[in-house]
Amino acid sequence: MGFEELLEQVGGFGPFQLRNVALLALPRILLPMNFLLPIFLAAVPAHHCVLPGAPANFSQDMWLEAHLPRESDGTLSSCFRFTYTQALPNTTLGGDGQSRGELQGEPSTVPCPQGWEYDHSEFSSTIATEWDLVCEQKGLNRATSTFFFIGVLVGAVAFGYLSDRFGRRRLLLVAYVSALGMGLASAASVSYIMFVITRTLTGTALAGFTIIVMPLELEWLDVGHRTVAGVLSSTFWTGGVMLLALVGYLIRNWRWLLLAVTLPCVPGIISLWWVPESARWLLTQGRVEEAHRYLLCCARLNGRPVGEDSLSLEALRKVAAAERVVRRPSYLDLFRTPRLRRISLCCMMVWFGVNFSYYGLSLDISGLGLNVYQTQLLFGAVELPAKLLVYLSVRHAGRRLTQAGTLLGTALTLGFRLLVPTEKAYWSTALAVTGKGFSEAAFTTAYLFTSELYPTVLRQTGMGLTALVGRLGGSLAPLVALLDGVWLSLPKLTYGGIALLAACTALLLPETRKAQLPETIQDVEGKSLQEEQMPMKQVHD
Repeated sequence: MGFEELLEQVGGFGPFQLRNVALLALPRILLPMNFLLPIFLAAVPAHHCVLPGAPANFSQDMWLEAHLPRESDGTLSSCFRFTYTQALPNTTLGGDGQSRGELQGEPSTVPCPQGWEYDHSEFSSTIATEWDLVCEQKGLNRATSTFFFIGVLVGAVAFGYLSDRFGRRRLLLVAYVSALGMGLASAASVSYIMFVITRTLTGTALAGFTIIVMPLELEWLDVGHRTVAGVLSSTFWTGGVMLLALVGYLIRNWRWLLLAVTLPCVPGIISLWWVPESARWLLTQGRVEEAHRYLLCCARLNGRPVGEDSLSLEALRKVAAAERVVRRPSYLDLFRTPRLRRISLCCMMVWFGVNFSYYGLSLDISGLGLNVYQTQLLFGAVELPAKLLVYLSVRHAGRRLTQAGTLLGTALTLGFRLLVPTEKAYWSTALAVTGKGFSEAAFTTAYLFTSELYPTVLRQTGMGLTALVGRLGGSLAPLVALLDGVWLSLPKLTYGGIALLAACTALLLPETRKAQLPETIQDVEGKSLQEEQMPMKQVHD
């Protein structure tokens, strides 16, 4: 008897599993609120050089005209001012502002010598206004997101390995406590360096949510309900995206905003009292008594008449003996055997493309004709139909084609945006929103698909590796946006090209629709080539 038969006895989908999904909803909501926080946290409001006070006979616009040069698009410069105040028609300037009309040639300019003045109508405070991360320092502003995702990358490796070794539930507690502590430290940062360090460590802690939550839900579900539960759980991410727009609108100060997305970790820590450890994992570790206790709890909540005799310790010991891990999991195990090696390499490319395109689209919300709050809300709302698309597609077309199709849709919408003239902003907005929907669908599919590809003994390790490469894509996405200084269309072309490559790679993965979760490496490698091709043929038919 395998674990699937045990799960059938105690109930593979019922109140126990629904309670588990509800208890693990909070980390799913907190993840997008932290991952997309730079949209508000690092926003750059309108700004210009600090100027001397305008005389009574000068309007504000005239005074700015006298001190600030114009850019090539006709707007006043945000980063330079004239070395000397320029004379305006029918005006006379004295002192520091004496007329230099007699000077020949183009007036000289200098970078802002005394700092910047910011428009506080939309944001009362951001890290850009706090530490002047604009103009020549704008790269440091973008780098905060990169450092954050580097932290997520490192955390994915650590939590993936440690949760396979010490358990899902224990490491989820570590993730909660670490995220709370580092989030509070970030909100209290007194310098840019302190902020970068604490945000990087926050990303490391939050990686535990991304690695642990989905497998912890999945390992308590039977085959028939994995899809609906996976899509249902992913809607909490969408809720977090939309909630961030509301919280960002209500809280305009970056320190209080950071506190608002950090403090919910406190109820999350309390909720772990009711979160069950994975019985699958406990059996692979030989911890039969603990697995027995959780299975009886599952049966009781699901209303299954299972007694001590029908679910005896002896029966569980036989299952555990067949599935017990003799050797501790290692990342090298993902590459020792041919089928797992192919799965790992393909998943790494798919996750890189999914993260790279998703965060490239999500963090670039300029030029859409809407304010930042409207855009964020719209980007969140479009994820709901994307979830429905995933639910229908993975059930009928399969995981493999859904993954490839959603990535292809992302690439095509990015490509079409390059062809839209600048004056047709509504078309660009529609394509951006559509692309965001496709990229979210690709993300949702990636979590479900990858969790089903790896065996239980290596599921967290495999998820950790793929998430590591994915977060590498997420960390590079904000920096690629700086390539618009080389060529305006280069960032979108890069995001779309990588998404297209990931779509092609997804077609090389085996189909997992209606397949039982593999428990051991032998379960993955034991499938013959004919068995692997059979579900693929059914999908095409």
